[in-house]
Amino acid sequence: MSFSFHPEADEEFVEGAAYYENCEPGLGLDFSREVFATIQNALDYPSMWPEIDVEVRRCLVHRFPYGVLYSVEPHGIFILAVMSLHRDPDYWKHRLTRT
Repeated sequence: MSFSFHPEADEEFVEGAAYYENCEPGLGLDFSREVFATIQNALDYPSMWPEIDVEVRRCLVHRFPYGVLYSVEPHGIFILAVMSLHRDPDYWKHRLTRT
């Protein structure tokens, strides 16, 4: 299985890593590793994580208040959001309709 990011999810990931790197050198790398470990968990067990919307699942990131929201597609998983758990929980829903 493979994965791909919605463009806005990719931006969230990069911004999250930059934020943590700015807080403490090396913390951005730790954040990136944890997000990729979370993505690997979703790839290994795509149906294991709870559905938070129709066909959208959330796998929580260890050590950081983030979740990876994804849908299971024929080719792998499509990451809709790398979401801070402190945000409005519905902010990403416009991403469900891909162009």
